[in-house]
Amino acid sequence: MIQIVMMVCKLAQPEVCEQQHLSFQFEGSLQQCTFAAQIYIAQWSSEHPQWTVKNFHCEYPHGDDHAETQRPSK
Repeated sequence: MIQIVMMVCKLAQPEVCEQQHLSFQFEGSLQQCTFAAQIYIAQWSSEHPQWTVKNFHCEYPHGDDHAETQRPSK
């Protein structure tokens, strides 16, 4: 399992932000996750149009010490 940790903010109130976690089965590395994550983030974004994703990273569940940060390119 791998988690995508996203910082999302409301479109109507950009100062209102929160962290969202998406977990999925993934056999690759954290770096490979950052590429695969874009599909899951796009799906989440389409289901939550009132929010925008500001940044994200992949991490192993309960393992912040293994986290790598990746910001989406715009």
